[in-house]
Amino acid sequence: MPSIVPSYIYTLFASILIGALLICMCGVSTVNMKSKAETQQLVNVAEYVAAQSNELILHAIRDNANSSVHLNVPSTIGNQKYWIQIANDSSKVWVEAGFGSALNYSEQKAYIPCKVSTSGVYTSFSGIAILECQTDSSGIYLSIKGVN
Repeated sequence: MPSIVPSYIYTLFASILIGALLICMCGVSTVNMKSKAETQQLVNVAEYVAAQSNELILHAIRDNANSSVHLNVPSTIGNQKYWIQIANDSSKVWVEAGFGSALNYSEQKAYIPCKVSTSGVYTSFSGIAILECQTDSSGIYLSIKGVN
């Protein structure tokens, strides 16, 4: 009879260990899914800003007019602050977005198929996002900013 009791204790210990591993695996899986959903929402925000930018640029080309639009972007994404930057180089224009308050390189980019000069950064804690498009004799200028 005494040899049976340690067997039960080992079985109970093994069951507790396996249960703890399953709980940890579920937690890790949940965090991973949440992270992917937040990243996808950040990509959606970048694509939305790119689409609005394209619309303003086309309006500026067609009507030769300056315009601005208030962007409908969330204040946070999954309780995280984020930033949006409009940038360009000699061949491309893009909207870049990332998490945090400091500008870092981000792979979340959405390209705008027009050649314009750009500037500006919007951070989610800086109020309402405004996208502006101005045109003059030197070309089209696109900017983003936050207004309280």
